[in-house]
Amino acid sequence: MKFSIILFLPVFLLSCGSIVSEEIRERTDTSLTFKEVAQNPDEYNGKIVLWGGAILQILPQDDGSTWLEVLEWPLGWTKRPKRTVSFRGRFLIVFKERLDPSLYSEGDRVTVAGEIQGSIQGEEIESLSDPTYRYPLLLSKEIHAWGHGVYPYSNVSNLGQTGGYRGFEGAFRY
Repeated sequence: MKFSIILFLPVFLLSCGSIVSEEIRERTDTSLTFKEVAQNPDEYNGKIVLWGGAILQILPQDDGSTWLEVLEWPLGWTKRPKRTVSFRGRFLIVFKERLDPSLYSEGDRVTVAGEIQGSIQGEEIESLSDPTYRYPLLLSKEIHAWGHGVYPYSNVSNLGQTGGYRGFEGAFRY
């Protein structure tokens, strides 16, 4: 029994794959932490990072782009965001095109590979949670949706709050 587990474990782990493409993984600066970048986002313009968290808001823009306001959570070994009780910060993900609203909702967990585009003061974008907060800005390169999540400020699943269970998990490249 032990022999078969040892034999098939590497095969299983290799078959799991990564949530981002090899090209993006090679360009990602894994040494940069969210805390580091949040202190001075402009210093890291153009760097690719892998961050995750829970969607706080989905903000369609007049120019056809979509912005996601995300509560940052640390990533686990599978790169899935792990809920924390301490406030670590927020960031914005920018998509050049309008996102399909059926794929994302408040509370869903996402992992994004994005290019740092500096920061933006909350008061510059209507409807952001905190007008006094300076949000690090990521241009999405690839995003992985972890399906229906848990609203970040509640212990209750947001199942049904947005019209029902979607059960969708998938990766999207932009």
